[in-house]
Amino acid sequence: MDKKTVMKNYMFLIIMLAAMVLGCIAGWFFPSFGHAIKPFGTVFINMMFCVVVPLVFASIANSVASVRSRRRAGKIMGTTVATFVVTGAIAAVIMFVLMKVFPPVLTPWTDMATEAMGEHASLSDMIVNFFTTDDFVGLLSRSAMLPLIVFSIFFGFATNLVGGPDHIIGKFLEGLSEVMMAFVKIITYYAPIAFFALFADLVATYGAEVATAYGRALIVYYPLCFIYLFTAFPLFAWIGGGKHGIKTMFQHIARPAVMSLGTCSSTATIPTNLREAEDTGIPKDVAEMVIPMGATMHMDGSCFSCVLKIAFVMGTMGSDMSWGMLPMVVLVAVLSSVGMSGVPGGGYIGEYIICSIFFPQHIEVAFPILVAIGNLVDPPATMINSSGDYVVCYIVARITDGKNWLERAISGKQLQK
Repeated sequence: MDKKTVMKNYMFLIIMLAAMVLGCIAGWFFPSFGHAIKPFGTVFINMMFCVVVPLVFASIANSVASVRSRRRAGKIMGTTVATFVVTGAIAAVIMFVLMKVFPPVLTPWTDMATEAMGEHASLSDMIVNFFTTDDFVGLLSRSAMLPLIVFSIFFGFATNLVGGPDHIIGKFLEGLSEVMMAFVKIITYYAPIAFFALFADLVATYGAEVATAYGRALIVYYPLCFIYLFTAFPLFAWIGGGKHGIKTMFQHIARPAVMSLGTCSSTATIPTNLREAEDTGIPKDVAEMVIPMGATMHMDGSCFSCVLKIAFVMGTMGSDMSWGMLPMVVLVAVLSSVGMSGVPGGGYIGEYIICSIFFPQHIEVAFPILVAIGNLVDPPATMINSSGDYVVCYIVARITDGKNWLERAISGKQLQK
């Protein structure tokens, strides 16, 4: 991976960050101008509103429908999804605790409205509203992201049962997913202009509080990702690979980690992960299912950022992320991560899911704040997401091939030499 490749993959992220910085400068020195150009940012948000529902449906349903499931494949898939959920939940809990100890926003932003967080809804109502709507038409609203994800997963399973990727619906889902990703790519070309306008208005309205809060957020996030890589990943490798797991994992994880940092894309890291999995001796069918699914469904780094984003916006609104919110926040972090695609920047889907659940009345203010955090933490988040796909293979291989699978793989390599 040469310097040109790195620059090409990071160029748009650099342009986005530059647009945000320039917008902040414009809003600081020319506040009236910052307020005046806000509509240019609102146009982008509205365009994303129009595309987010079909994009989430197509990407998730296609991911599930395309798995060629039989008995062993079903076992691999079930173990894979369960492991993704458990590791994502662990990551979310870690960040939640860290946010209680080190909140990213200490002082509410001036004039930011405070919003109640489900205080008047019963637990049973929240559970029902998390997973379902009372009508199919309700799934077409951006305010029902989690029910849409659940519907998309079951739709994908149903498609898989009647033929999967070879069925006419499977082919339709694959085509629709490709079209919607291209649609988002077209809209995203306008994003630098939009975020210049949005951040000019934010700084014109809230001033220096913006820079201080983002700085605190990065101080928390970046060290956490590298600590997680050197603590949680070895633990997962030991659980999955036994006494040889940790050493073997560190011998092979560097290449996926560097590739994901260089490309800022989970999808682009799939070939490297598959090559390292083959060199490790991970069963081929395990690697070929876990790693592609992980590119869109395994998002420990995104779970970190999801909790950070919720705590950040709540802090700007003067709200406290109480311990009673832990189950809800973890659930949203895990389920919303499933909706994030493997393209650079995450497609902004996670931000919409967070807004639709926690900040539906303040979405025009909350969304650009969340996207800014997402862009700032994208490289280390992608590193955790992508290199974690390789580590999860250890756990799945243990369930499907026994606890001594890695010893057998190492012995087989020695015999070949």
